[in-house]
Amino acid sequence: MSVDPLSDALAVADARGVFSGGFTAGGRWAIRLRGRDKLKVNVLARGSCLLVAEEGARPVTLTEGDVVVSDGRRPYVLCSDPALTPTDPAEVAVDPDTVVGALGGGEEVLCLSGHIDLSRDGGDLLRRALPDLIHVRSGATEAPVLRWLTGQLMTEMRGGRAGSAFSCDHLAQLMFVQVLRACLNESAGLPPGWLRALADERLAPALRLMHADPARPWQLRELAEAAAMSRTTFAVRFRAAAGVPPLTYLQNWRMSLAARALREDSTPVAELARSVGYGSESAFSNAFKRTVGVAPRRYRDTVRG
Repeated sequence: MSVDPLSDALAVADARGVFSGGFTAGGRWAIRLRGRDKLKVNVLARGSCLLVAEEGARPVTLTEGDVVVSDGRRPYVLCSDPALTPTDPAEVAVDPDTVVGALGGGEEVLCLSGHIDLSRDGGDLLRRALPDLIHVRSGATEAPVLRWLTGQLMTEMRGGRAGSAFSCDHLAQLMFVQVLRACLNESAGLPPGWLRALADERLAPALRLMHADPARPWQLRELAEAAAMSRTTFAVRFRAAAGVPPLTYLQNWRMSLAARALREDSTPVAELARSVGYGSESAFSNAFKRTVGVAPRRYRDTVRG
């Protein structure tokens, strides 16, 4: 593994990208959007509008070039006026050639939409680390790249050229890198999770050690020394940032690595157990079942269908 926890987590997540279209809008309009368990990305390519994250919340103004990423679990509304009853996307007429719908009475606004699918491993490691809704403003360092990547994803999905599925998967990975970088720059708003821990410069050295050599039987003392803290201070700070104690984080990370290996290759379970730090297949199988909910062999059989 690398010493870059962000790259490691992206590799395990196995993100897939789908361009789902977009809409033009003008006059009085409102639409309710949801990612349906996928990360939903909206790029405001033209104009401005309001975003209402939940009923009763104060509207947030989006301007041209802003990017919004939802965790997919909660709906939100884009609109000209929050007092309007929002339309369901299924009720919007879509041009079959451009995959773009029309709302209201004009085209002052153009919003492009896409999804990042984390479902290959449940997306738990990444999804739990993200806020419900991420607003990357047009002036942010990552926004121009996100806009360009969304446009490329749209082109690939529309074109249907050879290799488009492969290209879309990698574009989704690149989009997600930019989203995570934007989150790291605004780490105060992150929920407890590995991303918030990574944003903490004092904890990052310990995270890098665990990611560089996950099979090593790391002790709390070693990790605390890497972070230049006492064991108690390190353990308290790590749990507050990551949401779990350091050694629990290490076990969860090992299980994420094991789940990816079970999905993607035919490494014998006993060999896989050793690669993630377990001295016996039975100890690994028990740990995997406690974390994932099923035994390793059943998990492999299920994900391979």
